[in-house]
Amino acid sequence: MTRGPVLPVDRLLAPFREFARTSAAGGVLLMAAVVVALIWANSPLAEAYADLWATELSIAIGDVAVSESLLHIVNDGFMAIFFLVVGLEIKREVLVGELASLRNATLPIAAAVGGAAVPAVIFLAVAGGGTAGRGWGVPMATDIAFALGVLALLGSRAPLGLRIFVAALAIVDDLLAVLVIALFYTADVSLPALAMAGVLLGTLAVANRIGVRHLLPYALLGVGLWLAVFASGIHATVAGVLLAFTIPATTRLDSDSFVNHARELIADFDGRTVGGEDASTSEHHAALWELEDATEQAQAPMVRMEHALHPWVFFLIVPLFALANAGVRLDLDIASMVNQPITVGVILGLVIGKQVGITLGAAAVVRAGLAALPVGVRWRHIYGAAWLGGIGFTMSLFIAALAYGEAVAELELAKVGILAASLIAGGGGIVILLAAGGEAPAEA
Repeated sequence: MTRGPVLPVDRLLAPFREFARTSAAGGVLLMAAVVVALIWANSPLAEAYADLWATELSIAIGDVAVSESLLHIVNDGFMAIFFLVVGLEIKREVLVGELASLRNATLPIAAAVGGAAVPAVIFLAVAGGGTAGRGWGVPMATDIAFALGVLALLGSRAPLGLRIFVAALAIVDDLLAVLVIALFYTADVSLPALAMAGVLLGTLAVANRIGVRHLLPYALLGVGLWLAVFASGIHATVAGVLLAFTIPATTRLDSDSFVNHARELIADFDGRTVGGEDASTSEHHAALWELEDATEQAQAPMVRMEHALHPWVFFLIVPLFALANAGVRLDLDIASMVNQPITVGVILGLVIGKQVGITLGAAAVVRAGLAALPVGVRWRHIYGAAWLGGIGFTMSLFIAALAYGEAVAELELAKVGILAASLIAGGGGIVILLAAGGEAPAEA
């Protein structure tokens, strides 16, 4: 195949494109946002940082007006798109990924359950009840962008089987976090709004069932679902996951039909030349447009939506969330803060609870013969991955904001614990995986 000339803009953008293709890119941008937030919140412009996220924005349609702070718009609105992508990833893994087979799914599910339960127990044992105890869900979460980013940076030191295990583990972990948010971090429920959400969810399911494959109806109904869930008292981001489960996972065009049709269109396109040069004719463009339409029909709407949203979520929405939520004031007495039950509970939960829970959960099902370690993966790899599970960052910050709400002092303590634990867990995981080496030798 002959390629066109390499333009100066291609050379200029090549390094960025290569960077954007790596799993580490989202984690690097997320870390950069955290650093900017910390510097900004502790600079002479700290007041401007607080004022920016407290800015009230209003939308009015007739007599109906909605007013929310910029922080709430990011956390309740933009993060619903993040949870939509999480839901799409969960659905994909259940249908065709590591969670499609019961034996393959057993290992990451057991590891995720252990990695969620043990940290919660440790936190409650340290922090106790009352206001502080509301944060028991904070150390349950794993940040998939950071964890996979670290594995990508380790290169061959992280076997492919380990990356697949960590991705599946993080996806199950996200599902558990969504259930925790929906069941335990929900305000008073409005039954009329909840009923409306049920009607819209049913309509989405019917659209899937009767074969609607265009994404626009799902997007419009999804906005209505978000508004209904928001009004119901259940956290609005749950709407993103519910919407994801209704997006069709089948195609209109089977692979054989697509290949045959594409060959016909390419042959037609190839024939539209004059003296070896492409002729810009209406027939020429029609062949291209028809090929584009056929390519779209050969892809499931679920895949198209995930592909379209993924860059926006991991290169814009998640870093924006970190910028809005990671700005902890460090001019306070840090020594005193890290000795507080909430901070200690979060650190111990993420650093100790995750490594113990994930490792024991995985060991239990392997020893029972219900699962096997991935090809090329040793127990030292699993233990290193368990440390990386302690990088709770994005989801932990999100749950902390739900748990403590307007209790600013408690929220700040949780944030300090999350930042400290993520740093310790990430560093510990890197050291252990470097020491573990590459893939395990193949069995004879």
